[in-house]
Amino acid sequence: MTEKYIGLMSGTSMDGVDAVLVEIDSTQTHLVASISFPMGESLKHSLLDVCLGQPTNLQTIGELDHRLGHLFADAVNTLITKANVQPEDIKAIGSHGQTVFHSPDCEYAFTMQLGDANIISAKTGICTVADFRRKDMAFGGQGAPLVPAFHQQLFSCSETSRVILNIGGIANITVLQPNQHVIGYDTGPGNMLMDAWISFHQQKSYDNNAEWALTGSVNHALLEQLLAEPYLALSAPKSTGRELFNLPWLQQHLAILAQEKGITLTPQDVQATLVEFTAMTIANDVRTFTCNNVPNELLICGGGVHNPLLINRLQTALPQWQILSTSERGVDSDNMEAMAFAWLAYRTLHQLPGNLPDVTGASNAIALGAIYPA
Repeated sequence: MTEKYIGLMSGTSMDGVDAVLVEIDSTQTHLVASISFPMGESLKHSLLDVCLGQPTNLQTIGELDHRLGHLFADAVNTLITKANVQPEDIKAIGSHGQTVFHSPDCEYAFTMQLGDANIISAKTGICTVADFRRKDMAFGGQGAPLVPAFHQQLFSCSETSRVILNIGGIANITVLQPNQHVIGYDTGPGNMLMDAWISFHQQKSYDNNAEWALTGSVNHALLEQLLAEPYLALSAPKSTGRELFNLPWLQQHLAILAQEKGITLTPQDVQATLVEFTAMTIANDVRTFTCNNVPNELLICGGGVHNPLLINRLQTALPQWQILSTSERGVDSDNMEAMAFAWLAYRTLHQLPGNLPDVTGASNAIALGAIYPA
């Protein structure tokens, strides 16, 4: 039986809320309608302060949780109006929440997503499922990535080796090879460093069509230094976020470059190098999954699919791979993650596993999320 769900995703880029309406049954997830709902600059800057370790307090965290709850509810109500459906038509909302800190490898592992689901359910009149990641972590997992289970349902193929690459703030891959266990992990930065650098210098949220990066040149001394980041050499399961890859991290590397090698770069050369760094961290991992006996497809989704320089660099680095957007395989590349959390809400309500232990490192495959009735 087909049911309607709404999925909400506000990723590490914090460029707004992706809200989707989907129809789901046991085998298919069909996109019906979608919107990108803006996040106000004041809220975004307050969130970035918390994410980057600025001094904060419980009142600030609580207020952000409240503000995000209203933001997500407003996104849902706007989507419902656009799609001309009623709240009672929707089985549930799957809300990922806004990640403000993700720390799966410390002694007291935790992850924190804000966006009060009580407010979402109260303001929309729709049952809401949220807090997906902590259940996986309770069973010893990283709590991420969770989307590979959705990718497996959508894209598994016995005749093709596929890697699904999501380039959001962080880049993550799902490896779907014939007759093999699913592999999935965060490769490193996606748009995050590029966005942070252009925001710092030009007060723009992103480098449209890589126009600024194209005016610069890759600096190989900086590139080599960035590629030495220890996270990149870790084995999966692994996940990362803004806690590691952020503007202060980059500025520290630039300061070391200037101090130890006397190299000072123009901002546009740094931007060009960041594109190359992102491409190389992805390509170095994808290359290890090349199959010689079946075709290799790299299917890309997320905001990075719109960066032509980044896609070009990936194609150059991966000549044995056919590179396509997921849209070219029938799934909207801009709404993949929001659709995944609608699907995870469906799995939760039907008490079906939503994680893949081989991917997250959890001891069990379990239904994820907490349910907040309307």
